[in-house]
Amino acid sequence: MFRPENAQSLVGLALTLAICWALSEDRRRFPWKLALGALAVQVGLVLLLFGLPSARLVVEGANGVVDSLAASTAQGTQFVFGYMGGGQQPYAVTNSGALFVFAFQVLPLILVISALSALLWHWHILKWITRGFGFVFQRTMGLGGASALAVAANIFLGMIESPIVIRAYLDKLSRSELFLMMVVGLATVAGSTMVAYALLLKATLPGAAAHVLVASIVSAPAGVLLARIVVPEKAGQGGYYADYTSLLKYDSSIDAISKGTMDGLSVVLNISAILIVFVSLVAIGNSLLGLFPDVMGAPLTFERMLAVIFAPLAWSLGVHWDEAFKAGYLLGVKLMLTEFIAFIQLGAVPLGEMSERTRMILTYALCGFANVGSVGITVTGMGTLMPQRRGEIIGLVWKALVAGFLATCMTAAVVGAMPRELFGQ
Repeated sequence: MFRPENAQSLVGLALTLAICWALSEDRRRFPWKLALGALAVQVGLVLLLFGLPSARLVVEGANGVVDSLAASTAQGTQFVFGYMGGGQQPYAVTNSGALFVFAFQVLPLILVISALSALLWHWHILKWITRGFGFVFQRTMGLGGASALAVAANIFLGMIESPIVIRAYLDKLSRSELFLMMVVGLATVAGSTMVAYALLLKATLPGAAAHVLVASIVSAPAGVLLARIVVPEKAGQGGYYADYTSLLKYDSSIDAISKGTMDGLSVVLNISAILIVFVSLVAIGNSLLGLFPDVMGAPLTFERMLAVIFAPLAWSLGVHWDEAFKAGYLLGVKLMLTEFIAFIQLGAVPLGEMSERTRMILTYALCGFANVGSVGITVTGMGTLMPQRRGEIIGLVWKALVAGFLATCMTAAVVGAMPRELFGQ
C-alpha cells in the first residue's frame, strides 16, 4: 500500500540525483537511459529478494548464517582470550551488559569472514557469484566487461581488493570508468564488515543481516548511476572485456586461508585504530565546543551540529521529522567519522526511541564505506595499484566521496518509497 511516507522518500531520490547533476562535469549529458536502468535494477533486486518467497527465504536465512558464524567465531575467540572473549567468567557477574567487549566479540568475526571469503574465492564459488552479478550489470547498465566485473566484486570484496580483480585493465580504464570504480567502492561494503554490521543491529532490527546484505548489493547500481552523472563517459571509451581466468588467485586452500586471515588482520587493526582516534577526537571537539555559550538551552556538541546539518536529508529519505535529527546525526557520523561508529550507535538506540522503518532506512543509508577516512585509504590503495594515475585519483576522490555517500542515500530512498508490507512491517 502506497502511503505519504513513500512519496516523501521520492524527494530524497530526486535530491540525490539533483546534487550529483549539479556536480557534473557535463550537465548537458544526463544519462537518462542509465538512470531508468539503474532504478529498474534497484527496484527489481529489492522486489526479487524480499518479494519472491523462495528468494526471501534465502535472504532471511542470512540471519541464521550470521548467528552460526558468530557462535563459531566465539569458540576461537574464547580459546585465545578466555573469559574476556565471552568464556566462562571467573567472578560473579553483576552487570551482564558489561560483558560485551567490541574488540573481542565483533572484530574477530572480520578475521573469520575474511579468511572464509578468500577460501570461497579460491574454490571459485564467490568468483562465479561475482561473475553473475557482473553479467547483470553489463547487460542492464551498459558497462564494459572490466567495469562490470569490478562493480560486482565490490559487493563482496573491499574497495581496494576489487581493483586487484581487474588489475590487468587498470591502465586502460577511462577517466569515467576510474571514477565509477572509486564511487562504487565507497558506496558498498566488504563481506567481512557486512557480517559485523548485521551483528551490531541484530538486537534492534528484525532481519538485520538480510537488510545489510541487500543494501550492499542494491547500492552498486546507485553508485554506477551517480558516478556516470558526475563524470559522464565519452563516446568510444570503455567496454574492455575482462578475462575471468586471470583474476585474483591463491596457490591453495591453505594459502587462501592464510592470506585471507592476514588481510582481515589488517582490516581489524585499521578499524581499531580509526575507532580509537575518531571517538577521541569527537570527545576533544565536544570539550572545546563546551567553552561556547549554550545554544537553545543546551551545550553545543559535535552531535547536535551534525543533527542540524543532516536532518533535512534524513527526512527526505522517508524518516519522520520527529526522528530526523537523530537520524541526521547518524548520517553525519557515517560521513565524518566511519559507518562502523554509526552502526554501533544505531544498534545502541533503544527500541522505543526509534521506529523500525527509520532503522531500516538508516541501515541502507549507512551501509557504505563513504567517509572522510576512506579518502586516504582510496588514494593510498588505488595510487599503489596505479602510480601513474595517482594525480588523477587525488583530483577525483572528493567528488567520489560525495557520490558514494549519496549512492547509499539513494538506495535508502528507493527502499523507503516501497510499501512497508514488502519488508514485513
